[in-house]
Amino acid sequence: MKLDHVSKSYKSKNRIVKVLSDISVDFHSHKFYAIMGHSGSGKSTLVNILGLIDSFDIGKYELYGTNVSNFKDIELSNLRMKNIGFIFQGFHLNPTLKAYENVIVPMLINKDINPKERKKRAIELLTSVGLKERVDHFPNELSGGEQQRVAIARALANNPKIILADEPTGNLDEKHEQEIFHQLKELSNIGKCVIVVSHSNEVKKYADRVFKIVDGTLVGDDR
Repeated sequence: MKLDHVSKSYKSKNRIVKVLSDISVDFHSHKFYAIMGHSGSGKSTLVNILGLIDSFDIGKYELYGTNVSNFKDIELSNLRMKNIGFIFQGFHLNPTLKAYENVIVPMLINKDINPKERKKRAIELLTSVGLKERVDHFPNELSGGEQQRVAIARALANNPKIILADEPTGNLDEKHEQEIFHQLKELSNIGKCVIVVSHSNEVKKYADRVFKIVDGTLVGDDR
């Protein structure tokens, strides 16, 4: 993933608010990146741009050597499904579905996964994040840390190369926070590109590189 002189502004009432200014950065596989900064600094906007959810005003975005800056929505959607997994602060699990059923949801739109293999794959993913005994449990029967691990398994459902996590431990205590960062680090160890937005200084222990957004600009290696 490569951003080249990317800037982003929003219109607020009668004025233009610049959120990101001239961002140039590369992200690679087998790496764990942390992005830090105060609330409203543009961290989530940057992740949304990387995740092909949000557009930008000027600059260029290359994904695996392809310039995706002017791709149409349907093209971006296909790229997102095949390459990017998302993890959020609020888990976003369906309370009416069991753990393995939540993991299956992203597979429903992926024609590359045989429908007969979905449940097996979901259980394998849940097992890989330490939830082998919890696959048939509903979200309200799981702890916060367990729910976030279901969310990690769901993010891996379509075997993405990139994991984007926006404040994944924001609702967790210290013990569960460390568990989630450890899980994310393991994903980078097996070849994923993991990018985590976090307020927590704990993330620095796991990250290969730490960035901070200051006045819309990305500052490297804040250690």
